[in-house]
Amino acid sequence: MTIEILGISGSPIKNSNTDRLVKAILDTAGVESEFIKLSKMNVRPCLACKKCVPDNICKQTDDFPGLAEKIKSAKAIVIGAYTPYGQIDGFTKALLERFWSLRHVNNLLEGKLCATVLTGLMPDVVDSVNQAMATELKEYERMELVGQLSIQGNLPCLSCGQGDDCQMSAVTLMYGTANTSDIGYSRVESQKDVWNQAAQIGQLMGNRLQKKEMMK
Repeated sequence: MTIEILGISGSPIKNSNTDRLVKAILDTAGVESEFIKLSKMNVRPCLACKKCVPDNICKQTDDFPGLAEKIKSAKAIVIGAYTPYGQIDGFTKALLERFWSLRHVNNLLEGKLCATVLTGLMPDVVDSVNQAMATELKEYERMELVGQLSIQGNLPCLSCGQGDDCQMSAVTLMYGTANTSDIGYSRVESQKDVWNQAAQIGQLMGNRLQKKEMMK
């Protein structure tokens, strides 16, 4: 079985909004796909050792070399991330750093289809991170970015168990005098525009890949 589209999520939350939207793209593509959760793997940041320069193979002894083989063999990649502390999450950041090993001389990601899914609370932060991801994927890796989806996320304070007694709660910061009970959980399936866009991106990727296969 050949994996046509690889979905990768940097969200550590089990079955998160990010996960589900990445999977929605995969499910509507109509081709073989695989979903990977980075929090279940050991992918460290790039060590800048440059040992990958001669052969595009990272020499770190973690899970990235094996993941890199799947990334190279897939014809399309969907990357899901979220925005803690106003920036991209650490799991996804480490993955993107490690793409450097695939770029030297041969640029092994060039021409691959890709899409991104980003969950966040502050629109300006989401826009900034989306722009940074687009720059890396299009300009540095020279992939073909076919879509970027943004999800309205949820405050961890809503489910941490401390409720309205926490003096450090972000509920006050984000919503003023509101209580946690006043704020509903935001499910990605209820965000109809982005959910429909995921289906469109999945279908676009699937159609593009099937067309390429027929032209061989």
